[in-house]
Amino acid sequence: MAKQVKLTAERRTDTGRSAVRKLKAMGVVPAVIYGAKDTAEPLQVSRRDINAMLSHAAGENILVELEIAGKSRLALVQEVQHAPLGSAILHVDFHAVSMDEMIQAEVPLEPTGTANGVKNMGGLLEQNLRSLAIECLPRDLPDVISVDVSALDIGDAIHVREIQLPSGGTTRVQADLTAFSVLAPTVEEEPVAAEVEAAAGPEVIREKKEEPEAAAATGAKEKAAPKEKEQRK
Repeated sequence: MAKQVKLTAERRTDTGRSAVRKLKAMGVVPAVIYGAKDTAEPLQVSRRDINAMLSHAAGENILVELEIAGKSRLALVQEVQHAPLGSAILHVDFHAVSMDEMIQAEVPLEPTGTANGVKNMGGLLEQNLRSLAIECLPRDLPDVISVDVSALDIGDAIHVREIQLPSGGTTRVQADLTAFSVLAPTVEEEPVAAEVEAAAGPEVIREKKEEPEAAAATGAKEKAAPKEKEQRK
């Protein structure tokens, strides 16, 4: 299941850009918690604490026990906004949940093992689905869903209906969708001789030029011919 961590948060009264700049200077990140039957509540958390929590997370789904003014609230990290340049955290959204109510989350799919068609036949493993939308209780929410692909030969596939979900979990994704498959290796055919000749283009026969000495001799003979005719007259 997803790891549950504790995090201290404080209620935030000031909003707007100027307030956010002040929080940033203080090493604090603005946040909000919403969901369940309560209205959205602005919060603020320590940048150091939120960075430490995210750096130790095994996946994207993090269950957080928020300590707010001495009261504990269970929440799921819904979204973390980062700065366009760099990895600085700008804002965090928490979704309040209850341990006895079903939640919906996108869980990453992770292949395990090496497919037989890849290992022994030179095939290629193709992952068609990177994550799976599931519905389950918070205590059953996994960090990732591992799928064993070692038995796949070339042409074999694993569909959504064949993936083992967490206890009591369901998915609304179509059961016949392909999650993993093994493709045959691609073989490049050698070009035929005719294709090579066609690619090279037609042969061009150039007229052989006369050598400079031969051309000069020919010109001299043509000039001498009229003189010889005059002498014969």
